[in-house]
Amino acid sequence: MSKPDVPVDRPARQEWWADAVVYQIYPRSFADGNGDGMGDLRGVRDRLPYLQQLGVDALWLSPFYKSPQADGGYDVADYRQVDPLFGSLETFDAMLQEAHQRGLKVIVDLVPNHTSDEHVWFQEALASPPGSPERARYMFRAGKDEVPGSGDGNLAPNNWKSIFGGPAWSRIIEADGSPGEWYLHLFDTKQPDLNWENAEVHEEMRSVLRFWLNRGVDGFRVDVAHGLIKEPGLPDWEGVAAMVEGTAEVSREAGHRPGDAPGAHTDAEEPHRAVSPVYPPSPFFDQDGVHDVYRDWHSVLAGYDGDRMMVAEAWVEPAERLARYTRPDEMQQAFNFDFLLAGWDAERMAASIEASLAAASSVGAPCTWVLSNHDTVRHTTRFGLKDPTTFPKGLGADDEQPDAALGLARARAATLISLALPGSAYLYQGEELGLPEHTTLPADARQDPTFFRTGGAEIGRDGCRVPLPWAADLPGHGFSIARDGEASQPWLPQPDSFGALAADQQEGVPGSTLELYRAALAFRAARRLGAGSVGWAEVHAPDSGVLAFQNGDILVLGNLGFASAPVPEGYSVVLSSDPGPAAEWAGMREVPVDCTVYLAKD
Repeated sequence: MSKPDVPVDRPARQEWWADAVVYQIYPRSFADGNGDGMGDLRGVRDRLPYLQQLGVDALWLSPFYKSPQADGGYDVADYRQVDPLFGSLETFDAMLQEAHQRGLKVIVDLVPNHTSDEHVWFQEALASPPGSPERARYMFRAGKDEVPGSGDGNLAPNNWKSIFGGPAWSRIIEADGSPGEWYLHLFDTKQPDLNWENAEVHEEMRSVLRFWLNRGVDGFRVDVAHGLIKEPGLPDWEGVAAMVEGTAEVSREAGHRPGDAPGAHTDAEEPHRAVSPVYPPSPFFDQDGVHDVYRDWHSVLAGYDGDRMMVAEAWVEPAERLARYTRPDEMQQAFNFDFLLAGWDAERMAASIEASLAAASSVGAPCTWVLSNHDTVRHTTRFGLKDPTTFPKGLGADDEQPDAALGLARARAATLISLALPGSAYLYQGEELGLPEHTTLPADARQDPTFFRTGGAEIGRDGCRVPLPWAADLPGHGFSIARDGEASQPWLPQPDSFGALAADQQEGVPGSTLELYRAALAFRAARRLGAGSVGWAEVHAPDSGVLAFQNGDILVLGNLGFASAPVPEGYSVVLSSDPGPAAEWAGMREVPVDCTVYLAKD
């Protein structure tokens, strides 16, 4: 895409997922169908008509499996059971059947790096001696001697840190009451890592895949797909790994430049302390052995009809290395977090688009585009910060508060850019309502383990997981539907701003964010933009804040700068992110710049 007249093509694909728009549902917070204050599968089923009318092609469900909920369900105690919080297998089957009847595909989360400590396997490991087959399913190791040669094993096997803060190892007490072995948990202490050198682990996950494929699911989002395999010998590593939710204070101490993405290198005296998902290369992420796992899983999915798919959550850079996860015999897609990390910046966004499309094309895979998810501060809020390229690890009342109107205007524009790009787009629940992050959530309401493991130094992800508002004038803004008696309050409190943004306040209102999303998705489908190819337009000038590309006969013009960008001669506006006369809706103001338009030749 270096020249306006040289488009980047991608292979024409017939599979449904190649250009699908996928809507992420965080079940705890989407809709509560039984009135207990917690979202559930009945609530999902109740809202399927809303998703169908929105115009998405598929929905992705974050974990709903049996779990003690230490990490919002990403601590799975039973991969084959629905947690009673969310319903039952029968509830799931009914929801799945109706989704398919409405033409919606269903993707479920798979968490293969770790289980819950309440999983039967881990409980068997605790009850079994060192060296037993039960312990071999997990990463148990003897500790190092605090006093050399003493045999006390009082030191952790290595110096790895948990992504959630604190050490990555915990020591158990053996059955006889003596201090015992240590187990690895790259996340919370209640999430012990599985040992992927163990054949039984491989067979179990193949069985789990078949269990849900046999029920009819259309695909899997693979959690921490770059994890699983650890470097042999588990060597010490002085780095600190982080997920996308931002850059920790330690990286600022190490010389992290404001505005740099978490994966950026620094010139610090201790560059190993720069927090990044991938640098310096860690001994537990993006090991080559993960690709053998996904080739194996690919063969499992290939045995089913319906173009079943997998999408990788893999925090890997550069784009060429991420593309390895989507080679023809591995996964079908991988989340393009580089685009998310670009922030509100025309040059960064343009560079990410170009690199991402080229890398995906090199392996014959479609690209994906995502701006928010359940692990990040919502882009509506990030784009309203003084530096709209930063990625805080949550926002609290004592942090900088965003310009809500500016953030929403930019978020709407960024959405139109992402939906006009070829490939598949992923939307996070509530972004179609323009929902902001809850930046003033009280500490006593927080539940994210990162908040507690860091002593509040990291605010965490609760702010983007607040239950959705469906009806402004109902208790809890209609999140809970009372079936027998009064509905409970939502499990996380909603901010005051959610009332004006409720779905019933935007329904049928010209210029509202909900109607913008509906129009954009309908236009994307009608013009088959997801199956198109793009090239930079003549007016493309990212150094001046203008991002412009052609997709078929549609010119997409994004103004990310501070000067007006006139409509090129011979074109007329088809769709714009500028709310125009409806700017007063939900407190928005007219923003003459920071908008995106779809243009067609007169």
